[in-house]
Amino acid sequence: MTDLWRLSAADLAARVRRREVSAAEAARDALARLEAVNPAINAVVALRPEETLAEAARVDAMLARGEDPGPLAGVPVTIKVNADQKGFATTNGLRIQKDLIAREDNPVVANLRRAGAVILGRTNTPAFSLRWFTDNALHGRTRNPRDPALTPGGSSGGAGAAVATGIGAIGHGTDIGGSIRYPAYACGVHGLRPTLGRVPAWNPSGAERHIGGQLMAVSGPLARTIADIRLAFAAMAARDIRDPWWVGVPLEGPPAPKRAALCLRPDGLAIVPEVEAALRDAARRLEAAGWTVEEAETPPLREPAALQLMLWLAESRRGMNEAIRREGEPAASFVMAQMEAMCPLPDVNALLDALQKRAGFVRQWMLFFERWPVAITPVSAELPFPDGLDVSSPEGFRRCWEAQLTQVGVPLMGLPGLAVATGLAGRAPVGVQLLAGRYREDLLLEAGAAIEAAGVPPAPVDPA
Repeated sequence: MTDLWRLSAADLAARVRRREVSAAEAARDALARLEAVNPAINAVVALRPEETLAEAARVDAMLARGEDPGPLAGVPVTIKVNADQKGFATTNGLRIQKDLIAREDNPVVANLRRAGAVILGRTNTPAFSLRWFTDNALHGRTRNPRDPALTPGGSSGGAGAAVATGIGAIGHGTDIGGSIRYPAYACGVHGLRPTLGRVPAWNPSGAERHIGGQLMAVSGPLARTIADIRLAFAAMAARDIRDPWWVGVPLEGPPAPKRAALCLRPDGLAIVPEVEAALRDAARRLEAAGWTVEEAETPPLREPAALQLMLWLAESRRGMNEAIRREGEPAASFVMAQMEAMCPLPDVNALLDALQKRAGFVRQWMLFFERWPVAITPVSAELPFPDGLDVSSPEGFRRCWEAQLTQVGVPLMGLPGLAVATGLAGRAPVGVQLLAGRYREDLLLEAGAAIEAAGVPPAPVDPA
C-alpha cells in the first residue's frame, strides 16, 4: 500500500493493529514523504532513519507475539528540538546547545513511545523557542508549506509545517505563549494547548524550568484531525511522576451544557474581517450541531498578558540574557530587547503581586466557564503574518504582540486552548481558538469536532 502518509493517525494505527499494513511499511512510506517534501520547507532538522525503522520493527514484533503495542501503534510522529529525546541534541534552535545530548527521554517523548508511536525526526524552532516565526542560525528557516511568504508560526513552526505536509500524522509542540496554537493556525492544521499539569514534561538535560515555565509552559499535539488530537493527547498525558506538576485528572469531565460564548473582540482586541468571518462561521457550525452560541465579552486578557511577560523577563534577566549574548542570534536579541522595552525591571513586590493577581484571574475565567463552557475566540487578530514581521522594526514587533493577545493572555491562568483550522482566506489559512476551563479539554475536543465536521478536515499539502 502506498501513500500511507496521507492517513490519519487513528486510521493508520487501526490498520497496523489489524496487521493490514506493517509499522515498517508505514515508517518507510513516511520517510519517503519526508525526503520528498522536507527540502522545500525545512521542518525536520534531525533524523536517523535506521532508528525510525528499528522502532517500527519493534511494533511489528510486539504484534507478532500477540502483544498490544499501544493506541498509536506504528504512527509516525515528530518531536520538537527543545524536548529531550535520548541520543539527540536538545538544541532549542541554538548553536550553543548543539552538543547538549539527551541521555534519556523527556516524559512526553517516553509516553509517545509507550503508546506505540514511531519517531520520524525532530522539528525546528526559533532560537530559544522565542518567536511566532521559525528561523535560527543553527538549523535555518522553516517555510510555511501553504505560502512561503507567510510565517509557519512559532515556536513549534517545524511541527506545524511537518503535519501540514504529511511528515508524520502527529507533531509534538510546546506552548507558553501560543507556540502550539499559532503554528497550527498558520499552517492550517489543529493544535491543542493542554491545561497546565495535564501532560508531563521535563528535560533531564537542563536545569529546572524557570518559574514562568513551571506555571505556563505545556507540551501538546498538532494534527490534521480532531480525532488525532484526542488520540495523541491521551497518549501524551499518561502518568510520569518526574514532572511534579502532572495531575491525574480524568480526561473526560462531567456533562456540560452545549453553550458557547462568541468572543469577537476579547478585551478590546481589533480583528481583521477575515478573522471575524471565521469566528462567525465557527459559531454557525456549532449552532447547526445543536449548540447555543451567544456573543459575550471575555474576562481580562491584557493584564494577564502583561503579568506573563513580567514573569518571563524576570527569569530571562537572571540568566537567559547572557545566553542570548553568547548565541549572538540577531533576531532573538532584537525580540528580547523589544520585550524588555515593554516591561520595566520589576522588584520583588511586583513579582509577588503578579502571582497574587494570578489567582483572581483564574477565578474570573472559571466563573465565566460556568456560564459558557466553551469560548470561541480569535487565534490571532490577523491572518498569518508575513514572515519576519516581528524583526522588521519595533513597530512590526508591537503589531505582532497586539495581534497575539489571545495567545499570550491565556497561559497565565493555565487554561487549555484548541486552535481549529476552518479553511482558507485566499492562500492564507484561517481558524478559531476554543477555550474552556481547566482540565476540560474534552469540551474543546467536542466543540472542535463539531466545527470540523461541518467543513473539510485539513489534508496533507505539497509545499507551495
